[in-house]
Amino acid sequence: MTAPASRRPALIALGVLTTINLLNYLDRYLVPPLVPELERALGISHAQSGWLWPAFMVVYMIAAPVFGAWGDRGSRTRPIALWSIATVLSGLARSYPQLFASRALVGIGEAAYAAIAPALLADYFRASIRGRVYAVLNMALPVGAALGYVLGGLIGHHSGWRAAFFLCGAPGMLLAAAVLALPDPPRGAQDAPASAPSRSDHEGSGGISAAVTVYRSLLGRAPYLLLVLGFAAYTFGLGGLGFWMPTFLQEVRGLSPDAATSGFGGIVIVTGFLGTAAGGWLGDYCLKRSPQGYLWFSAVTTLAAAPVALLALTSPAPRIYFPAIVVAQLLCFLSTGPINAAIANMVSPFERASAMALSIFAIHLLGDVPSPPLIGHLAVTGSLARAVLMVPVALAIGGVIWLFAARADGRVSQPVPA
Repeated sequence: MTAPASRRPALIALGVLTTINLLNYLDRYLVPPLVPELERALGISHAQSGWLWPAFMVVYMIAAPVFGAWGDRGSRTRPIALWSIATVLSGLARSYPQLFASRALVGIGEAAYAAIAPALLADYFRASIRGRVYAVLNMALPVGAALGYVLGGLIGHHSGWRAAFFLCGAPGMLLAAAVLALPDPPRGAQDAPASAPSRSDHEGSGGISAAVTVYRSLLGRAPYLLLVLGFAAYTFGLGGLGFWMPTFLQEVRGLSPDAATSGFGGIVIVTGFLGTAAGGWLGDYCLKRSPQGYLWFSAVTTLAAAPVALLALTSPAPRIYFPAIVVAQLLCFLSTGPINAAIANMVSPFERASAMALSIFAIHLLGDVPSPPLIGHLAVTGSLARAVLMVPVALAIGGVIWLFAARADGRVSQPVPA
């Protein structure tokens, strides 16, 4: 059954942007399964390996606010089309500094996409179904990440780490141009008139001072600030778990490299796909019951994930820790679509890209930039088994903060443009 003609541009845009997102996350998660090979080939330590993730994230989060300001004022398809060949360049690295630099360069193209794509999709789809829309968009996250684990692990173990970067980086160079053909709908096209100010109110308001004004306004709103802080704690836990779990399964649980990377990758694919999809629909259902439904739902599911993650990381028995990993991952992924939809619905259409960009900056600055090297440092000074216990603590903190965000948002009836 074909989609109505009026919906086809929206569905095409969602398909293109979702595919790009998949390739983004495949690229990000190539490194973790390659850590043992990279350490042997380049003579680097656990602590140095832990900094490869922040190398990407620092550039990514710094560039995001720049593209967020651009995305609220100019073309949104052109900056999304920016792409990097840094994944392929990573395969050419001859030293740790070269590999570090190539991973850092990946962040520029992905920053444009991450800041602007959700704001663009919000103008294709109405507010009441954005949980599902962002769920579809973010189903690429676990699938891409898992493919990074699986393909990175399999190609790296059998053909070398350079081949993994070459083979997995090439498709992204072909897809980037497709986004240029997408229409760029008017900002606020799918929002109620009360929450969508006229273009004349924002047209011509550019420059650094205008961007700073928007970001300062966002930081002054308690619901948005609490949402982002909770998101940062959640991301701290997931970032640390995602980076170190293959190594944890090898060094602490004694699994083979193939079993650790393929096994965890398979879990991420299944739980990520099912959890993200189900979370989008369940979040939209909760939104019908409460304007803060996305936040309440994300808080409860994340709080439930914390004790299960603790069980997964402390039990030595495979019959316990493997099912616990599955359940914890499933619960974590349930909030992926709803929490992004909560950001989109909380702000004006003319500051949506900036809100997404500021969220990106904060959750990585406080989340998955520090967590891998911090866990790596604690593993060197103590043990990896104890270091990863930071993960369930971070998840619990994130869930509690989101409860406060939901309560604070209940006092705000409409988004307030800067």
